[in-house]
Amino acid sequence: MTPVLQKNCIARVLSLLVTFGVQLGLAQTSFAADYPTPTEGDVTLRDFHFANGESLPQLRIHYRTLGKPQKDAQGMVRNAVIIGHGTGGAGANFIRPEFAGELFGSGQPLDASKFFIVLPDGIGHGKSSKPSDGLRAKFPAYGYRDMVEAEYRLLTEGLGVNHLRLVMGTSMGAMHTWLWGERHPDFMDALMPLASLPTQISGRNRVWRRTVIDAIRNDPAWMNGNYTSQPPSLRTASEIIYFMGSNPQLRQAAMPTLADADKVLDAAMATAMRDDDANDVLYQVSASWDYDPGPALEQIRVPLLAVNSADDLINPPELGILEREIKRVKHGRAVIVPLSPDTRGHGTHTMAKVWKQYLQELLRDSAGGARSP
Repeated sequence: MTPVLQKNCIARVLSLLVTFGVQLGLAQTSFAADYPTPTEGDVTLRDFHFANGESLPQLRIHYRTLGKPQKDAQGMVRNAVIIGHGTGGAGANFIRPEFAGELFGSGQPLDASKFFIVLPDGIGHGKSSKPSDGLRAKFPAYGYRDMVEAEYRLLTEGLGVNHLRLVMGTSMGAMHTWLWGERHPDFMDALMPLASLPTQISGRNRVWRRTVIDAIRNDPAWMNGNYTSQPPSLRTASEIIYFMGSNPQLRQAAMPTLADADKVLDAAMATAMRDDDANDVLYQVSASWDYDPGPALEQIRVPLLAVNSADDLINPPELGILEREIKRVKHGRAVIVPLSPDTRGHGTHTMAKVWKQYLQELLRDSAGGARSP
């Protein structure tokens, strides 16, 4: 494809998908005709202890499920799948045509008539317990290991799931996937992290997160978390997160002039200032403080297929980290999806048509629950 044709193709796609978020908002509330509407619920985890020593007498974890669990003769659930969302997101993010519409329908890789799909809202996100519920800056400083433990208890205590066919996640949820494989190595048959690196948050990845954290914490209007209206730093934080999420070609196609860029950004920030909360964002971005799967990668026993994209600004392939570290995972494999009109930078993790062939391969290769001794 010539550069001109490629640019025109990207522009046409964007005209349908990225017009000030209107179409995206509609997509989030749309359901494919051949997969069921998710069932929503809450599980209350009592006396939850966090890794930093803090605790809550009750921790609410919200979830969505599709399908029904199926047990074998020994009472082991064999068809459960958990999918973790990204920073600032929720399980609802997956109920859209480009994800659920590609995966959960009849005959698709995670057919909801065959699989029991669990979409949790992580601690501090969505409808789960979070700072903005009332505790504000007194909410425990949770980390990724706390979030994985809460999801494990959601499954085992709340939903009666004693085994997972697959752990899968996007961005933050992908980082959780690596931790799942280390902390509960016999609990699943396969792992699929999408848009992540199996190493401590560092380099530019730490810099943009630290910039968000500092912007909020150093804002006098934040008032140590006790503000009565959203501090201006929430906009700064949201602009940085917006900047990191896509690729240059898409943004240029969507915003070819200065006026277009300002208009699109202003619309996105108006939504962020209306819907987001500074304390929640601060905690969400800070939560990666304890993420460091590197020292224990050899403990992962089941097949793992990591998928990143070549245009991911947060996890740039030129670092070579994924290719280096995947060699330490006995049944590990890594794929870098090349730049194309279908990729979305870091957001490629939600464009299932780009990578679902690899999901099918992983499910095939992990059938029967093969794992290292």
